[in-house]
Amino acid sequence: MVVGDISTGTDVLVIGAGPGGYVAAIRAGQLRLDVTLVEKDAYGGTCLNYGCIPSKAMITASDLAYDANNAEEMGIYTKLDVNFGEMVEWKDGVVSQLTGGVEKLCKANGVSLMEGRAEFADENSVRVVHGGEGQGAETVEFEHAIVATGSRAIEIPGFEFDGEHVLNSRQALALDDVPESIVLVGAGYIGMELAGVFAKLGSDVTVVEMLDSVLPGYEDDLARPVKKRAEELGIDFHFGQAAKEWEESGGGITVVTENEDGEVSEFGAEKVLVAVGRQPVTDTLELENAGIETDEKGFIGTDDRARTEQEHIFAIGDVTGEPMLAHKASKEGQVAAEVIAGEPSAIDYQAMPAAVFTDPEIGTVGLTEGEAEEQGFEPVVGRFPFQASGRALTTGHAEGFVRIVADEPSGFVLGAQIVGPEASELIAELGLAIEMGATIEDVAATVHTHPTLSESTMEAAENALGHAIHTLNR
Repeated sequence: MVVGDISTGTDVLVIGAGPGGYVAAIRAGQLRLDVTLVEKDAYGGTCLNYGCIPSKAMITASDLAYDANNAEEMGIYTKLDVNFGEMVEWKDGVVSQLTGGVEKLCKANGVSLMEGRAEFADENSVRVVHGGEGQGAETVEFEHAIVATGSRAIEIPGFEFDGEHVLNSRQALALDDVPESIVLVGAGYIGMELAGVFAKLGSDVTVVEMLDSVLPGYEDDLARPVKKRAEELGIDFHFGQAAKEWEESGGGITVVTENEDGEVSEFGAEKVLVAVGRQPVTDTLELENAGIETDEKGFIGTDDRARTEQEHIFAIGDVTGEPMLAHKASKEGQVAAEVIAGEPSAIDYQAMPAAVFTDPEIGTVGLTEGEAEEQGFEPVVGRFPFQASGRALTTGHAEGFVRIVADEPSGFVLGAQIVGPEASELIAELGLAIEMGATIEDVAATVHTHPTLSESTMEAAENALGHAIHTLNR
């Protein structure tokens, strides 16, 4: 029996329960709005289920195994066995705990949860198609809607994801065994993070990239330590290579690439992992029925209050374009909910941090020196190497540096770039400095605990002022 359409209504309809959508729903519930959250797959979205959290779990586990097996310099000699299946089970347990928590938090804040795929019927209603035979659909009328459907991995021609030979990042994180060898297409942040995981777990990793270096979009001196470390792990890089096709061969596969001169190369492996970027999930929403257009790549345009061209319909997270960051989506979700509730809220990207969980990590926030000059500032730069940090040396990870960019006349902190241990954590202090309008003197005058990695931030600020103690001043 097929159940016919039924109709319900809500103040706020949130489409997608990822880190943007569920945060928007919870915040709207806190503001006493009637909220319905629609999700077709899993609460927590790609980030909690298939991306941010599982990848960081696997990075942590692979780092632990690798460091324990390579600690002879510290006088530690051991050889650990890694049960990859049990590692994946542990990762899945972490994911399950977090996604279950999302459901509980939504319900505790009065959010109605609905499973299904939403498509706009018009500018004030959607049709939610429920999964499963005979489950039917229902119409939800809304006063306001928030689109938070996220993104999916980009497929390249000839490399459609089959989960057996050709993998996306989600499939790679759910493998039963560590591949003996893997060709990784793409040296962006997803590719480089996963290259490190598999190399540390014993895979023979080959990376092919169309451009001429790793981590396109990051400054060269941030990317270089990551590439150097990857090469130390045995990762083999081939730049200027476009993946063209693959074929099965001898129980594995052969990946064929081509450079700009038309020269062809072949790389054999057990698996190929394609990580060339992500695209917005907007093609299933029937946005035209709501009077909303996307750009040529499928992204939705918004203003600083997350509103689309239809002011009662909002869009947040990956569907609005770069940077595709979970914490950006969450902030936009909070703003959208507050604007709907009549609060004076707006999005400010000035202090939006970003992190890459490679070895070593990268953390950035605000402006680079070049960007500061382009915007008319007179930048002064302070830098402190982790090789001069007592705490970094005691961890065995002293690659990289902290760099702070400030406006010399006013002293205001404009940006920071960190490559090195715990960069993703250390960058928060400098994000706060930008957000609160702190000066370089404020950061330098803040006493930092010794011995810690965070002292490097203080030393970088002092270096910008010309009186760092533990490094030569500029």
